[in-house]
Amino acid sequence: MFSPEGPTLRELAVQALSSVEHGYDLLAPKFDHTPFRTPGPVLDAVAAVLRRTAPYEDGLDLCCGTGAGLDVLAEVCRGGVTGVDLSAGMLAEARARAGAPVRLVRADARALPFGPAFDLVVSFGALGHFLPRELPGLFAQVHAVLRPGGRFAFPVMAPPRPSSLGYWMLLGFDTGMRVRNAVWRPPFVMYYRAVRFGDLLRELERAGFVADLHALPGFGRRPDGSPRARLVVARSGPHPAAGTVHP
Repeated sequence: MFSPEGPTLRELAVQALSSVEHGYDLLAPKFDHTPFRTPGPVLDAVAAVLRRTAPYEDGLDLCCGTGAGLDVLAEVCRGGVTGVDLSAGMLAEARARAGAPVRLVRADARALPFGPAFDLVVSFGALGHFLPRELPGLFAQVHAVLRPGGRFAFPVMAPPRPSSLGYWMLLGFDTGMRVRNAVWRPPFVMYYRAVRFGDLLRELERAGFVADLHALPGFGRRPDGSPRARLVVARSGPHPAAGTVHP
């Protein structure tokens, strides 16, 4: 799972027993050598969809980490590109690898320090860091920083079948994380199966978004014909009551 440049088992254990912020500060120098970094094929697939509705003006990468998603924004935005993350260590890595001028801001995604300054917000793999009860506030923050008609885009993978090894691996990870958080402080919030897809769409609607789903064809389809990966592109509406979700 890890390249020789990646973290050792001891380093991962120390990170897992830290807070989310400090844990990622510790992991940051080796993060890009772990499976936790968003894979290139996912970034390419998202960029391909966003190019069809580009150009955008200003873009924000929510929970940008080491900056993998900043390249996607730089490709489809002709204005400024901003990354925001809670971890100073991850932002330092993003600053070191940035291939284009970007603005990097240390802040909590649940309290974004921006007005309605963006036309596109993207997020890659960050929603697992928020408990289901936090999603309304998170989506309200994203809605508040988007200009009217702006988009919030993030990829989602179909959950594995209960008969698959992947299902039991994710279940085991989430169970271990819940046990860890029950007996150890500070908590480290990272769950792969905390929010159901339907609940995610409903919370977007309540926050004032109209969501469209785009299949990412490079990842194939499940036996029932549904895509294994989708890009959610949620357009900000004028008021939560006006939003509708298209399946």
